[in-house]
Amino acid sequence: MHRLIFDPEHEAFRDSVRRFMQAEVAPNVDRWREQGCCDRDIFRKAGEIGLLLMWADERYGGAGEQDFRYEQIVYEENIRHGDIGLFLTLHSRIVAPYLERLGSDEQKRRLLAPAARGEKILAIAMTEPGSGSDLAGLKSHAQKFDDHWLLNGSKTYVSNGINADIVIVAARTVPDSRHGIGLFIVERGMAGFERGRKLAKMGLDAQDTAELFFKDVKVPKSNVLGDPVKGFAYLADGLVEERLLAACQSLAHAQLAFELTLEFVKERRAFGKPIGALQNTRFKMARMRAQLDAQQIWVDALVMQHNAGQVSAEAAAAAKLLTSELEGAVMDDCVQLHGGAGYMEEYRISRMYRDARVSRIYAGTSEIMLEIIGRSLGLDERSQR
Repeated sequence: MHRLIFDPEHEAFRDSVRRFMQAEVAPNVDRWREQGCCDRDIFRKAGEIGLLLMWADERYGGAGEQDFRYEQIVYEENIRHGDIGLFLTLHSRIVAPYLERLGSDEQKRRLLAPAARGEKILAIAMTEPGSGSDLAGLKSHAQKFDDHWLLNGSKTYVSNGINADIVIVAARTVPDSRHGIGLFIVERGMAGFERGRKLAKMGLDAQDTAELFFKDVKVPKSNVLGDPVKGFAYLADGLVEERLLAACQSLAHAQLAFELTLEFVKERRAFGKPIGALQNTRFKMARMRAQLDAQQIWVDALVMQHNAGQVSAEAAAAAKLLTSELEGAVMDDCVQLHGGAGYMEEYRISRMYRDARVSRIYAGTSEIMLEIIGRSLGLDERSQR
């Protein structure tokens, strides 16, 4: 399908990203998956060619480029020619914007430039073992003193958790308020900050996911982001873009699975002819093609609306919900069409099937997305009383 949202400069950028992924990422994927972590150096290499924090002002090491389509292209080319477990976009477009939106001039000067160069890797720590998607249920807490905050608690499922040099940590600052949360910048080497296990996962083998522990960590007041009681609202603001990014990822991943399977069914033969000639195969492939094209047009339109600042929380939730559900369905059909080969680790579709399962969980589960959409229709408990 010809996509209408990209201009010639976008396509030239896509070519450069593709070359980077093919040269610097693809040769290392098997090793990264085996070791359960990308090499730190890949962030520096990405920073050298301007793939990190593209939106940041030039004085902070960026290009001042606000067009979301460039980030979409990085996602798509990384999935196609690199590996979905390389979370450059988490670093650049999910975590770093908190520093830009909420940070003081001093924080921006100190932290954004090395992040743009890939010298300091970013992560955000929200999820806790007992709270899941419920940010209002955080147990981690921070107590205010004269010149610092004392941070205690633990986090889990932290992406980039092993490699991260800078972690934005959400912690409760008002004991009696479910929404009284602060965001704290915790840096590598701070006393009391420890990393736990590098977590073994079903998929995303190259992505380092970790447990983090904070025991009496003295966080200087200069490392507090924004108002220390408004963190809940800050996190909610960032979720719209995060869910749109997730939708772009799910579609790119599903599209690649379709293309790999199309090539496979044209080559693999059964009953004296390519399995792609069998009616069941044709119909399954045709249905996937139609569904992928329809959702791609919709998500591309949302990307353009996001550039104009017009994407609502419920629209982002709907996109995240439907694209991740489609990704799961496409992966399942593609594995089935590969037959026994689809169950073998040597075939990429097998790894992609495992990688895809988390899409319906992170950035808010499908159930949370349904709740957001339902409430926007006036169907919450309060409106029905």
